[in-house]
Amino acid sequence: MELKILEDKKNRLVVEIKGEDHTLCNALKAELWNDKKVTVASYRIAHPLVGIPTLIVETESSTAPKKALQNAISRLSKQNDEFKKEVKAKIK
Repeated sequence: MELKILEDKKNRLVVEIKGEDHTLCNALKAELWNDKKVTVASYRIAHPLVGIPTLIVETESSTAPKKALQNAISRLSKQNDEFKKEVKAKIK
């Protein structure tokens, strides 16, 4: 995975996520929408076979989009750890 920041403004962040696809982008988008201070959470892939996902995050004036993205990633990581623990407990 390679990140490239295309736009970094006070309330808008646009990041290219090279090497990823809909799986990660959908999870990030959905988790970003759980933050009440996020006003836009979306991504696009220009071409399904060769396109690189571009994630767009916009926030209210009191929250930095980078912080909102970091928080979303932390929550997803925690959910993943909980899921992994549950799977290990059920599948022996």
